[in-house]
Amino acid sequence: MWDTLLHLDRELLLELNGWGGTGWDQFWLLVSDKWSGLPLYLFLVVFFGRQWGWKRLLIALISIGLLLTASDQLANFFKFGVQRLRPCHEPELSGILRLVKSSCGGKFGFFSAHAANSMGVAVFFTTLWFRKFRTGMILLLLWALTVGYSRIYIGVHYTSDVLFGFVAGGFLGWLFARLFERASQRVIP
Repeated sequence: MWDTLLHLDRELLLELNGWGGTGWDQFWLLVSDKWSGLPLYLFLVVFFGRQWGWKRLLIALISIGLLLTASDQLANFFKFGVQRLRPCHEPELSGILRLVKSSCGGKFGFFSAHAANSMGVAVFFTTLWFRKFRTGMILLLLWALTVGYSRIYIGVHYTSDVLFGFVAGGFLGWLFARLFERASQRVIP
């Protein structure tokens, strides 16, 4: 059964990696860049600050910083614990996989920190604001899904790396949103 799942994961990667073609490569490289979401996140910080004031904003920034640190460290723990090669380092995929990026990244790829971080931030804000700003929160979740797909498209992660990253990031985003709510209630009556 495990071999079947790995085979399906490899086939899905090859299918999704081949969508688009060279005309889309620069777009997906841009989406995959760790700084591409910065304007969106700055907008969220400004919006958040206006909604709740600077004290809650400071608590939120600390919460998000801790969320991203936890997400990155958990991803590294899994990468070195599981030691699953990135598809771009997999000899069996050499010549079949389209590696869009000039470099592949680290040796191991399970799970995607990009997917976990983007989903973590999306779920953090969605948990706090979904009832008030549904359309904005849906767009934020779509952004996280787009970042995850970009990692498959450029050839540096298997689909399961990204999906597991979404799950881990989503859980951490929810957890840190709840911790933020408790902390802000204690600090700001």
